[in-house]
Amino acid sequence: MLSRELLDILACPICKGELLYDEKRNLLVCYSCRVYYPVEEDIPLLLTDYARPLEELGGAPQEGSA
Repeated sequence: MLSRELLDILACPICKGELLYDEKRNLLVCYSCRVYYPVEEDIPLLLTDYARPLEELGGAPQEGSA
């Protein structure tokens, strides 16, 4: 689980926009770029190489539900 303090300062490495944390899937979502980033062992993997399209999730979270 990521702390609120960390979530408040994280930004998408592509567009510098807001990232929303999906606790159920343990990932960070950027709706502007339509990508998500995994979180492994409470470490957000925010390199552009780790960005994956939301469509890969199948049943991707809708904006506002993450």
